[in-house]
Amino acid sequence: MRRLLFTLLLLPFASATTAQPMHGIAMHGEPALAADYTHFLYVNPDVKKGGKVNYGVVGTYDALNPFVLKGMRTTARGVWDPEFGNLLYEPLMTRSADEPFTLYGLLAETVEWDADRTYVQFNLNPEARWHDGKPVTPEDVIFTFELLRDKGRPPFNGRLNAVASMEKVGEHGIKFTFNEKANRETPLIFANSTPILPKHAVDPETFDQGGLAIPVGSGPYRIKELKPGEKVTWARDPDYWGKDLPSKVGIDNYDEISVTYFLQEATLFEAFKKGEIDIYPDGDSNHWQRAYNFPAAENGDVVKEAFKPGLPSGMLGFVFNTRRTIFSDVKVREAISTAFDFEAMNKTLFGNAFTRTQSYWQNSALGAFGNAADERELALLGPAKEKLSPEILAGTYTQSATDGSGGDRKALGMAVRLFQEAGYKIQGGKMIDAAGKPFAFEVMTQNEGQEKMAIAFQRTLKLIGIDMAIRTVDDAQYQARSNSFDYDMIIKSYTSSLSPGAEQVNRWASEAKDAQGSFNYAGVADQDIDRMIEALLQARDPADFQAAVRAYDRLLVAGHYLVPLYHIGEQWVARWKHIGRPDAAPLYGYQRSTWFDARVQ
Repeated sequence: MRRLLFTLLLLPFASATTAQPMHGIAMHGEPALAADYTHFLYVNPDVKKGGKVNYGVVGTYDALNPFVLKGMRTTARGVWDPEFGNLLYEPLMTRSADEPFTLYGLLAETVEWDADRTYVQFNLNPEARWHDGKPVTPEDVIFTFELLRDKGRPPFNGRLNAVASMEKVGEHGIKFTFNEKANRETPLIFANSTPILPKHAVDPETFDQGGLAIPVGSGPYRIKELKPGEKVTWARDPDYWGKDLPSKVGIDNYDEISVTYFLQEATLFEAFKKGEIDIYPDGDSNHWQRAYNFPAAENGDVVKEAFKPGLPSGMLGFVFNTRRTIFSDVKVREAISTAFDFEAMNKTLFGNAFTRTQSYWQNSALGAFGNAADERELALLGPAKEKLSPEILAGTYTQSATDGSGGDRKALGMAVRLFQEAGYKIQGGKMIDAAGKPFAFEVMTQNEGQEKMAIAFQRTLKLIGIDMAIRTVDDAQYQARSNSFDYDMIIKSYTSSLSPGAEQVNRWASEAKDAQGSFNYAGVADQDIDRMIEALLQARDPADFQAAVRAYDRLLVAGHYLVPLYHIGEQWVARWKHIGRPDAAPLYGYQRSTWFDARVQ
């Protein structure tokens, strides 16, 4: 019924049926690049390929399969990796980093769909090949979706829930006809967010058992060497089938890519200073301002750059696990958020470098902060608007501010009053419930930076009788406990794009609440949030889409599912000068896959 309602609402915006195969597909509107485009505008099309780059990451790895729960967060980097590039496996279509959500041909040369997106047909490139020389076929695509349904982790295992039929069309075509569970983004998710696996080289019986057996892919690189848990080295495939595609010109430029693993961030940075690592993304303002006083940075061998992507702020914060009884009351969550002294933390830890985040899509037209709810948005919200404060509806709501002392009496007093409304009181210096049980919880952290923020929070909460313990765990334990939601509170970051879509289901929808390995860390199950996710997924008209995202943003803020921290607004990255980059940076910021070894130019 709900889907029917949205279909009726959106019918006036339907466009003519697409009858001809197209080179690209956009979530809203049309692709910016014409069918005869030669390359993305943010690459150097004349780059000379060769040389190498050394990346560094904190953690370890014990798997080469990120599509199952066992290898979800312990797979070697590069296998399926938006940041480093999808080196091994490829999707049917690739995303332009200069448009909100537009895809162009890769494994699929063209794509077909109707105005209502009730189906999508991908026409594979006849030249597409696996590393062993065998062609990529429709049978591989069908095999992949069925295998991930049976053996994959969320969200891969749920993709076929939206499919009424899946069939081979001709020699190179694969057609998905959708059911009522699909939405307008579903064709794009199938095109770009699902890897295609080789049927002839994957054993379904052992697919979900992990391991380090080198798989067969179709991507631009092959694994050259594995040092389990320590390093993975990739070699560019000189016979890569797609190297001349317009969507691959100026990309995949190194002959060799190595990824070295470190136990601590400090050790990684020391390796960067020595030249053992070539690129160092930096997210610590104090570090960015003060740590680059070593000789190579001072003489220009190391270059510091700040990029300003045109993206929303996203959200970083202390996330409440609302599955825990102590955090099930929104008043309690609001009280703890009110007690948090961001100003003190920003001053003492970050030199006042950061801006407090007020909404999930701040700094964009999609965000609720600074934008009042209009009639279109209020109609979408319906009765749900009654649980939103006037300030949230007006777009003027902000997180509580303090005097930066670490013990602002006004803010702490407001927090105590909210706790009292939730049935708590302070007795004997402890915050207790009606049964006399002290309010206590644990925050799980994974590195020194998170631990420092947690300690600052801990000191403030102690002033109102709350005992917040801190447990810093190793990477393997952190990932395992994250997957199973075994924590009271956790620090997480939620990136925001200009085209939010199906990924929101895995983060905030009721169906993801109990799905092991989902990103619904807060344990949210709210019908109004589900409605807003559905609305943004079904929207055709940009105004309807904007209204849906803003309404969704307001509901997330009103739910106090996390204690908001900060956003930077820039991407900070240091590199050794022999690593070059194109002059232009796209909408989504710098793209490592377009950089190159300047020593071979």
